[in-house]
Amino acid sequence: MQIGSIIAVFFVLWWISFVAVLPIGNKSFHEAGEKVVAGSDPGAPIAPRLLFKVLMATGLAAVLTALLMWGLTNEALQYYWNR
Repeated sequence: MQIGSIIAVFFVLWWISFVAVLPIGNKSFHEAGEKVVAGSDPGAPIAPRLLFKVLMATGLAAVLTALLMWGLTNEALQYYWNR
């Protein structure tokens, strides 16, 4: 696989991981029982911790990309798929 393809696969897996990680650990104003700030939605998260979630998505995408690359280059799996 060429480097451009690997980067494209990583990019797609990163976005899928990021969307999957976004709701983890969020508490809304309504769930926490706190007063809603004027002009905000009651379901909006209090502290979204986006940097932590970006790092989690990056790590997860790196692991998934590495597993995919390993699966595509493993001779035993290629033999199994091509028989």
